[in-house]
Amino acid sequence: MSIEATKLNGTLNGHTNGHTNSHKNGSQPFHEIAGGITAPKGFTAAGLYCGIRKVKKDIALIKSDVPANVAAVFTLNKTLAAPVIVDKELLQKGNGTCTAIVVNSGNANACTGEQGMKDAWTMVKETAQALNIPETEVIISSTGVIGQYLPMENVVSGIRQLPSQVSSDGSNDAAQAIMTTDTYSKELAVEFEIGGKPVRIGGIAKGSGMIAPNMATMLAFLTTDATIDRPLLQKTFAKLIDESFNRISVDGDMSTNDMATLQANGLAGAPKIEEGTKEFTVFSQALEYVLVKLAKMIARDGEGATKLVEIVVRGAKTEQEAVQAARSVANSNLVKTAIHGADANWGRILAAVGYSGIDFDPEKVTLFFNELPILEQNYGIVIDEAKAKEVFLKENITITINLNQGSESAKFWTCDLSKEYVHINASYRS
Repeated sequence: MSIEATKLNGTLNGHTNGHTNSHKNGSQPFHEIAGGITAPKGFTAAGLYCGIRKVKKDIALIKSDVPANVAAVFTLNKTLAAPVIVDKELLQKGNGTCTAIVVNSGNANACTGEQGMKDAWTMVKETAQALNIPETEVIISSTGVIGQYLPMENVVSGIRQLPSQVSSDGSNDAAQAIMTTDTYSKELAVEFEIGGKPVRIGGIAKGSGMIAPNMATMLAFLTTDATIDRPLLQKTFAKLIDESFNRISVDGDMSTNDMATLQANGLAGAPKIEEGTKEFTVFSQALEYVLVKLAKMIARDGEGATKLVEIVVRGAKTEQEAVQAARSVANSNLVKTAIHGADANWGRILAAVGYSGIDFDPEKVTLFFNELPILEQNYGIVIDEAKAKEVFLKENITITINLNQGSESAKFWTCDLSKEYVHINASYRS
């Protein structure tokens, strides 16, 4: 994947993030720490209210003490918001580094024509002036209602206030400021060692509606104090985005604005990470962990959602076919509404695999809900309706589909679809 386009096991319990869940797993070369996006050395952040939203923080700044190598991926929606267009131009003009990221919520600045582009460039210019940095060191992002102009007087006022507000404790303020219909902020950080030096990766994300896995359908901003060249950073980030944020679905709608970035400023003082080394493996595992867990937070916080659902496809001929089948099930409104109603309607799952476009033999498929067998090969129906309903009443559900046609597998994460989703989206602009 280019800038333009670009597995882990475990359960997300409740609304866990880096501030409330710090643990160390001896089987992993990293552990969670507090601090979110400002956990890595040399990163500060802030979030404040500037008047875009009615009453909530609505503009954020993420700042590196030095220019940081940056990797970025953007939505594949052909209807691109002004900030996405501007960011792509800035990344092409610059030298691959970024010092500051400004994000506003409440207004997407999408489908706003010439005025929207002018406003996006004003955000860039004001941020550069406020921080005394080149414009090519700035990335901007917006999220919210499509087709409305930004209240630029308020936005400019917010940008000018942000530099005096940034701190090493500002991650949660920034995480709150980028939220739209999210019910809780999403942040996480991990620490590991490279050459005997502690190295950290931190991140914040937002996303609740308009979530369809094709990069990005959400916003995510990550930081690290690791030293790594930009080409390798971009290559690794794009690959892992494809295995995390590109494998979540809430409603199947792809946004106009969404993006993910990763800044690496090298301030940990650790040796440079090179591809193919054990240090690169550790870095990749830690980054994947952060991305997957943030992605699962988004899926669990889907608009009106009450359950996190993991779709596991095994026994596929190719990984791509496993992904394709899992995506089809994760995007099925019939499957998601059945899960919400605790109706173990396994036929909807098999039907979704059937229209996914992959070549398979339905008679070879087996199904499990958590550990409960549902369907054996040759349409051997073994479902215990009462126990299956118990599984679907849980907050965390795993649906395992074994195609029994190969050795490849893939995971997707989604949520149930409820009446509340309809209510939220029927009055989104009001």
